Amino acid sequence: MAEITAAAVKELRDRSGAGMMDCKKALAEANGDMEAAVDWLRAKGLAAAQKKSSRTAAEGLVGVAVAGTKGVAVEVNSETDFVAKNDQFQDFVRTVAQVALQSGVSDAEALSNQAHPAGGTIAEKLVSNIATIGENQTLRRVGQVEVSQGVVVPYVHNAAAPGLGKIGVLVALEGDAPADVLEPLGKQIAMHIAAAFPLALSSADIDPALLERERAIAAEKAAESGKPAEIVAKMVDGAVAKYAKENALLSQLFVMDNKTPVADVVAKAAKGAGASITLKNYVRFQLGEGIEKETSDFAAEVAAAAGV
Repeated sequence: MAEITAAAVKELRDRSGAGMMDCKKALAEANGDMEAAVDWLRAKGLAAAQKKSSRTAAEGLVGVAVAGTKGVAVEVNSETDFVAKNDQFQDFVRTVAQVALQSGVSDAEALSNQAHPAGGTIAEKLVSNIATIGENQTLRRVGQVEVSQGVVVPYVHNAAAPGLGKIGVLVALEGDAPADVLEPLGKQIAMHIAAAFPLALSSADIDPALLERERAIAAEKAAESGKPAEIVAKMVDGAVAKYAKENALLSQLFVMDNKTPVADVVAKAAKGAGASITLKNYVRFQLGEGIEKETSDFAAEVAAAAGV
């Protein structure tokens, strides 16, 4: 059996909100596997669904840029938050976003091979920055959206500088409504996306692997109810449908009133403008999401000393 450390228990508590003893038991049941332990707690009704780890690790910046009906978001990671405040680093992220916008490249590796305005490639400039700033940096990802008619609206949460921050959102609104309707609507939807963390535009777009994971958790939870098999099956289907509804952007309740689905917000705006508006796509990059942070020995010692 894997050793259950105080640091692991603390991480699981941070992620799940469950009690210390429940977290210890979950890790023991999962043989130390953090994701399996989260699922175990959820199956037992001891933790809520987690859309992301609360321990996003990487520092750096997300940059967004828009030109006409196109928009891009890029994430460049650094080792410390201190570097994110560095003018040279900020200029690099800003330039990378512009190069991505102009080139149309939507793959980080391909973007690295694009020419940098100051000479050489993006990858070569990154190596130079590492040498001069003295800290490792990585171009992690790039996302793009585009409409044939309409607007792409950018939004940055926790901005460190214009177009740079910890969360970057792009909203692509297709349609013939005027800009004075599309721009504020896009801004509100972008703020919703930053806060609500949708997993996909519609329930049909959600990763099937995520739905299967939810189905497995729901099945284990429903099986403990002792109800007949046909009732259990309906409970599982209902739980998966609820998960999909709550995590798809179009069916999420708009954060501005917490009662209107986002799709209805868009439809109401279109009706009011007497024009067509379609929420075509979006990008949401949160700095470090999906990157597991290794807890240092010192942090583990602190957690142990605190009796975690």
